[in-house]
Amino acid sequence: MSRKIAIIGGGWYGCHIASSLMSLGFSVRLFEQNERLLHEASGNNQFRLHLGFHYPRHATTRIQSRDGFSRFIERYGDLSRPIDQNIYAVPRWTSLLDFDTYKLIMTSTGIPYKTIDRCGVDLREVEGMILTEERVILIERARHYFAAHLRHALSLSVKIDAVEQTDNFVLVNGERFDYLIDATWGHFTPVPLKTFFEPTLLLYFEGAPNLPAVTFVDGPLYSIYPTEEAGVYTLSSVPHTPLGRYASSAEACAARDAIDSEVINAKLRLMVDQACENVAYFRDHYRFLGPQISIKTKPIGGSDDRSCYVGRQGRIFSVMSGKIDTIFFATERILNMMEADGDGAAPEIPSSLLANIRTKAAQVGLDVG
Repeated sequence: MSRKIAIIGGGWYGCHIASSLMSLGFSVRLFEQNERLLHEASGNNQFRLHLGFHYPRHATTRIQSRDGFSRFIERYGDLSRPIDQNIYAVPRWTSLLDFDTYKLIMTSTGIPYKTIDRCGVDLREVEGMILTEERVILIERARHYFAAHLRHALSLSVKIDAVEQTDNFVLVNGERFDYLIDATWGHFTPVPLKTFFEPTLLLYFEGAPNLPAVTFVDGPLYSIYPTEEAGVYTLSSVPHTPLGRYASSAEACAARDAIDSEVINAKLRLMVDQACENVAYFRDHYRFLGPQISIKTKPIGGSDDRSCYVGRQGRIFSVMSGKIDTIFFATERILNMMEADGDGAAPEIPSSLLANIRTKAAQVGLDVG
C-alpha cells in the first residue's frame, strides 16, 4: 500500500522531496503557509548554485555541494544558467587564507577552476583570482515548474496548527499521514543539531548587463552576484547582512518585521563601503534598488558548516541544510530511514560459509580433512 506523506514548507527542499516521493508512487501533500512556493529563504538569497568554492573551512559542505551540483544540472538543468565570469577572489589583507592555500584546498576537493589575472571589473588589493563554473538559479522559472508539477499535491496558504504523533501515524491539522517531513528549517519542529535563527538583509543593485559575479573569500567578506534578471545584482556581506541572532523562530520573525528604513540605510552604507575596499568605483558601477529580508537557520559553531542533516523523532523527519545542492542527499536519507521501517530487524541466521567451502573442495576432489 502506498505511504501517505505530509511535507511542511514549500521551499526548494519541500518541493524537491515532494516531487521525488511522488515519482516513486507515494501519496504526498505539500503544505505551504504562503500564497506561492519558494516565498521564504529559498526565494530570497543570492541564487547561487554552489560547487563548493564558498566553503574552504568545511570539507563536508564542499563535497556535498560538488556532488550535488552535477545532480542538480542533470535533474533541473533548465532551472539555472551559467554566468560569463564567475570569480572567487582572495583579498590581500582581509582574508583568513592566503591564495595558494585556498587553491590547494579546492584542488584537493576535486573542483575544477582556472586561475586568472584580470576580470571584467577593476579589483584592487587582491592576492589572486580563480574562474569557476557556478551558476545562477532561476527562481521564477523554478516556482512555475514546481507549481505545475506538484499542482495536485499542493495546499497553499495553509498554516499548520496541530500535529499529533502515534506509533503508527501522524495527524496534521487532523488529517492522517504515515510520515511528516518538516522542511521549514526549525520553524516548526527542532532540527538535528544546535542552531540559531538569523534575520538577514540582502541588497539589490542595478548595473550593466554581464558584469561578473565576484565573491571574496574567506572570512568576514562579501560577494556581488547576478540574479535571474539581467542587470540586477545582489550584494551580501558576512558581517553586515545579518540583522541579529536569535534562539527561537518567533524572536527572529519579530526582529525581521521590525526592520525599518533607518536600519536598512545604515547597513547600506556599511556594505557599500566594504565593497569599495576591493571593487574600484563600485558606486559608479552599481545603483541601489532595494532590500530583501529573510531568515536563515544556521548551526552554532565556527566551522562554516552548511552541509545537510536529517533528523528523526518517531514518524516526523526534520531537514537542515544551507545549500540547495544537498536536496538529493536529504531525500535519500529520508527514503533510507522509511525503507528501514518496513524491513524489520534482520533475523539471526547461522553462517553457511564453512559448508559451502567443504562442498566446493569435495566437488574438485580435494581432501582437506
